[in-house]
Parts: sequence; C-alpha cells; structure tokens
Amino acid sequence: MSVTGFLGKVVTLATFALTPIAAAALDAPSGDVVLTITGKITETNNGDQADFDIEMLEALGVETFATTTQWTEGKPEFSGPTLKSVLEAVGAGSTKLRATALNDYSLEMDAGTEGFPGPVIATKLDGAPMSVRTKGPLWLVYPYDMDIKFQNEVIYSNSIWQLRSMEVMD
Repeated sequence: MSVTGFLGKVVTLATFALTPIAAAALDAPSGDVVLTITGKITETNNGDQADFDIEMLEALGVETFATTTQWTEGKPEFSGPTLKSVLEAVGAGSTKLRATALNDYSLEMDAGTEGFPGPVIATKLDGAPMSVRTKGPLWLVYPYDMDIKFQNEVIYSNSIWQLRSMEVMD
C-alpha cells in the first residue's frame, strides 16, 4: 500500500515483521539506563536483559517526523530509533510486547500490526531531550498525520510515554 509520506513523497507501508537475524553484540550502557528489554530476546548486556542508554538507542539510527498529537500543542517534531530497529538489536523473537511506563502503567501490544511501519521510540521532542515532565525520557510515537490508519484507539493506546521497559512475549 502506498501513501504520501512525511515529506510529500510516496512511501510504501509494509507489514512490520521481525525476521530472526544475528543481532550485533550489545555493549553495556555508559550513561543512565532509560530502557530495559526482557523476555524472548537473544542479545543481552546485563544478565538476561538488554539495557539501553540514550546514546545506544540513537546509535541504532534516528527517524524524525513532525505530527500533531492529542497530547501536545501544534505539530511537534519527534526523533528516535524505530521500535523495529530496537527489537532487531535485541534479537526479538516476537512482535508481541508488554510495554511499561515509569508510573507502572503497562499495556500489551502487537508491534507487527498489519500495514503499519511501526512507531519510533522518541528520545527528542523538537530537537531537545524529553524530561519526565514532558513525557520522557522515551515516548513511543506514531506518525499520526501520515495516514488515517494511525488515528485510532489501538494506535493511541500504544503511544506510551515515559516508557521504561518492554518484555518481548511469545
């Protein structure tokens, strides 16, 4: 399926599916740990879990887009690695996730929802790191303005801010 993308270019929305690949070994974080991934993963750096600091996440590649949200004013710009790239880095064996926020809010989601390229784990809002007060340090954000398919309750409920951990489930 093709749609007009972020910059007016036609892009193809592909199914987000993980293919088991040999992920590169994960270094230990040198900064504060902002994300911990557990569960069905093959790459770890702290016992049976993978810990990430901001620098490690951004080293996976940064996607940037501007979009309106129901939680912000205007059309802010979000930047961060794609959820897909983070899951590939840990050798995730599934797209079924339990995501948990700093306040212990959690949700179960399928990151492989048919027809969606997947969200970014935003590390920056309008080019600046996000504080806990501004829904950070991590926020799972979709490009809501890209397509009406990103404007539904399932996608909105998957948009967890103050993200601190994810468990890859069977």
